[in-house]
Amino acid sequence: MRTGISITLKPADRRRLVTLARDRNAPHKHVWRAEIVLLSAVGVGTNEIMRQTGKSKTCVWRWQERFMQAGYDALLRDKTRPSRIPPLGSGIAERVVTLTHTDPPAEATHWTATMMAKVVGISPSSVQRIWRAHGLQPHRVQQFKLSNDPKFIDKLRDVVGLYVDPPAHAIVLSVDEKSQIQALDRTQPGLPMKKGRAGTMTHDYKRHGTTTLFAALDVLEGKVIGRCMQRHRHQEFIRFLNAIEAQVPARKFVHVILDNYAVHKHPKVRQWLNRHPRFAFHFTPTSCSWLNAVEGFFAKLAKQRLKRGVFRCVVDLQATINRFVAQTNHDPKPFTWTADPDKIIAAVRRGHQVLDSIH
Repeated sequence: MRTGISITLKPADRRRLVTLARDRNAPHKHVWRAEIVLLSAVGVGTNEIMRQTGKSKTCVWRWQERFMQAGYDALLRDKTRPSRIPPLGSGIAERVVTLTHTDPPAEATHWTATMMAKVVGISPSSVQRIWRAHGLQPHRVQQFKLSNDPKFIDKLRDVVGLYVDPPAHAIVLSVDEKSQIQALDRTQPGLPMKKGRAGTMTHDYKRHGTTTLFAALDVLEGKVIGRCMQRHRHQEFIRFLNAIEAQVPARKFVHVILDNYAVHKHPKVRQWLNRHPRFAFHFTPTSCSWLNAVEGFFAKLAKQRLKRGVFRCVVDLQATINRFVAQTNHDPKPFTWTADPDKIIAAVRRGHQVLDSIH
C-alpha cells in the first residue's frame, strides 16, 4: 500500500460499495472505482489492484485519494476540467450581436454563420452559440402586412362583434373563394413511409385543369356551404349567393362577412343584394384576410386533402373537395374568436409607428 493511504470503511459505506460493484446496470466506471476502494480497504497492494481492475497506478492513487477526501459520493462524479479552448470575451459577443442587426458587407440579403465568423475571426459554431443565446435567427424572415384602411377600427369591431356576439334570429356566414385549385397528377407513384424515411412524392407533376371553391362557413354551427365552379367572376358569385339563399332558413337574417375582392362589390352583386334585403354584407379591412373565419377552413382543406393529393382530372379534384365539405358538416365545430380587438388595434398602431420611424 502506498504511503499515506489508509482506507477504513464503515459498515454502511461497505454495503453501498459492494452493491455498486455488483450492479450490472451501473456505469462501468463507477463499478471499477468501487472495486479499487474495496480492495484498498482490505490491504491489497497497488500492483495487485492494478492487475485486478486493469487500471494504471496514477488512476488507482487518484480514486483512493478522492474517496479519502470526499467519501462515497465522490466516486459517482467526475471533476470538471478546464476547456482547452479559451472562452470568448464579452466584447466579441457584443460585436456579433451588433453586426447581426446591420447589413452584411457582401452583396447578400442576410448574415450567415460562415460570413460572420470570417468577419469577427471566430468559428461558425461560436457564432451560432452567440445567436442562440441572444435569440437571433438571421436566416429566418416572417411576412406581414399592415392594413391602410381608414376605417380599419370600425370594420374590425364590426366583424369581431359578429363573431363574439352574433345577433339573435340571424345567421353569420364567413364567405370567400379559393381560386385556381389545381388538379395535379404526379409523374411517378410515391414511395411509402418507413422507419428512418419519410414518405416521398415526385417534384414534377401534370396539370389537369383548375377549379374554384366558393365556401360559406356558418360561424355558430361550424357547417360549410361549398360549391366548386370553373371561374370566379361575379356571375359565379351570384350563383353561389343563390345557393346560400336556398339553404338558409327563410325567416332568418343573414350577415355575410367577406373581403374586398372586386367581384364582391360588382354592380350586379349590389343589385342582387338590393333584391334580397335580408342579406347584409360586412367587409373586412383591406389586407386582413386573417380576419375571415373561412380562411381556416381553406387552410385545413389544403393541408389535409390538396397538398399531397393526386388528381387525374378536375372531376376527381371536385369530388375530393365535396367529400371534405361533407365530412366537415358531419362533425361541425363552431368557430370561436379569442383575440382581443383592442390588442390587435394597439399592435397595428405600433407597427405603423415603427414603419414611419424607419421610412
